[in-house]
Amino acid sequence: MSFLKRLKDRFQPNKEKEAAEKSAEEQNEKLDDGLISIEEFEEWEQEQIGYKFKAGLEKSREKFQNEINELMARYRTVDEDFFEALEEVLIGADVGFNTVMELTDELRHVAKVENITETRDLKETIVEKMVEIYERNDDLPETVNIQEDGLTVILVVGVNGVGKTTSIGKLAYKYKQEGKNVMLAAGDTFRAGAINQLKVWGERVDVDVISQSEGSDPAAVMFDAINAAKKRGTDVLICDTAGRLQNKGNLMNELSKMKNVIQKTVPDAPHESLLVLDATTGQNALSQAKAFKEVTDVSGIVLTKLDGTAKGGIVLAIRNELGIPVKFVGLGEQLDDLQEFNAENYVYGLFADMISNAEELDDTGGDDV
Repeated sequence: MSFLKRLKDRFQPNKEKEAAEKSAEEQNEKLDDGLISIEEFEEWEQEQIGYKFKAGLEKSREKFQNEINELMARYRTVDEDFFEALEEVLIGADVGFNTVMELTDELRHVAKVENITETRDLKETIVEKMVEIYERNDDLPETVNIQEDGLTVILVVGVNGVGKTTSIGKLAYKYKQEGKNVMLAAGDTFRAGAINQLKVWGERVDVDVISQSEGSDPAAVMFDAINAAKKRGTDVLICDTAGRLQNKGNLMNELSKMKNVIQKTVPDAPHESLLVLDATTGQNALSQAKAFKEVTDVSGIVLTKLDGTAKGGIVLAIRNELGIPVKFVGLGEQLDDLQEFNAENYVYGLFADMISNAEELDDTGGDDV
């Protein structure tokens, strides 16, 4: 079974319609009444997330697939002109220059080895190679390192305006919905309003926020937060930090000091250092990731506003060129629209129309995605 057909079996249009008609409340009632199994409920949940990715990546999907269709219509034969035009399309989708060169080199090799002469016969291979490149560094953990016992400390970094505070609030909501006791630490003490913004989110999702006055030492806030979290039996402590990237030396010292304070009480913390990036800024996000990687150990990316960009290929660039896994993506404005990243869901969101037509393409030899 081909890669696209396998995804088509998982996300069939009729299943999507049926899933949309089932509410979470109804499914929970069926689970409680024994009408569906835990396995069936979990499968339904995963399908729901896949459809969220499809909705959230609509702009990227439409732009990318339209450009691929136009490319295939313009270049019927696999030749160097086609590959150069494909490179332009991929770079325009923010896949990243190095990743694009790697991808097109592999496509050239496949076309040569398999004697592929018509461009439409490379459509599925393009998708497969993009996934292969993303999953190549499979030793990078994509799941968040939540401790089964004891306190989990998550440090969140990122420059102003990328959606850092909102992401922290949505992470708090996610873990609280999972039954965990969550606390926030207002470590961004230098930005005007940052503490109040975090307090507003704390009230919204009903979690405690540990803070001091504006201009306080962030390490002192961490000291208070760690002690409070230990006393109150907190499961997850999410720590905001300042994003003063314009002064890397100060930021490095500040983060190092915060980590030292945290590790005096929780030696293996922080368990995650998540960098928040704005997907709509494209290559600027990639530059920020490189800069933050120089000053702190980034374990994962939170990519916000993916629903607001037509350049969703930035996910591939981050993973392949920086060796940092994307762990969460923002797919909308709702509290539950910050979703754990999943490569298959991402591919479905980016190529849903191509996937739904996979069988028809094989049967009819048509050119439309």
